[in-house]
Amino acid sequence: MKRYSLILVLSIVLFASCGDYQKLLKSTDPELKYTKAVEYFEKGDFMRATTLFDEISTYFKGTERSETILNYLSKSYLGQKDYFTASEYYKTYVKTYPKGKYVVESKYMIGYCYYLDSPDARLDQTATNDAVASLQEFVDVYPESERVPDAMKLLDELNDKIAYKYYLNSKLYFNLGNYLGNNYESAVITAQNALKRFPSTKYREELSIIILDAKYQQAVQSFEEKKMDRYRATIDEYYNYINEYPEGKLRKHADKVFSESKKIVKD
Repeated sequence: MKRYSLILVLSIVLFASCGDYQKLLKSTDPELKYTKAVEYFEKGDFMRATTLFDEISTYFKGTERSETILNYLSKSYLGQKDYFTASEYYKTYVKTYPKGKYVVESKYMIGYCYYLDSPDARLDQTATNDAVASLQEFVDVYPESERVPDAMKLLDELNDKIAYKYYLNSKLYFNLGNYLGNNYESAVITAQNALKRFPSTKYREELSIIILDAKYQQAVQSFEEKKMDRYRATIDEYYNYINEYPEGKLRKHADKVFSESKKIVKD
């Protein structure tokens, strides 16, 4: 009985709350709607807050209140985890109020929304690249902001994700081998581009080994007239690897590739 009574009470409260909200939507008092929208926002009811702020945004357009409402709308969509829409509202704020009181925060939040919208490395990384561009711009424009350390941490994380995407792509090319073309060369180019763009990536050793392995496989599967040159290129790549990673975790594998290549070149 106690359980059913509690459910009944909650239902009544919820129904009353819904009824009050419906009455509020029909109200023609923008000040009341603004006050209630702020209350909903502070309670974490971002859906209702968004609806109310959106309704009164036209009424307050051109006033000082308009700037605050746009900021609330951005945060409300963020609270709903609609990161794309939130970023669009933050961009609208920056465009509308380039010297506004929330402009520094908004510039950071554009990048942060893209960061939150960044998918797994195996998927398309458009949002990740947008996040990097936005956060880097923020750091460049506001180097003294207290948010810069956070922005730098996010940039490191995002760059690692993009580097990992390069690693996955180069590994995929390697696994495709000579299927429908020389994918080994594509593996080399992709890995080299990753090393140029992200010289400090934690995947640097793995990318270096892919380059070594891809060059070795090109030598193994070459026509006779190209074999020696490609084995020599593999040996050069081996020396590049051991110079950087004399105690590398993949040294044993690299030594094996070198040994096999040296046999051919020596012969």
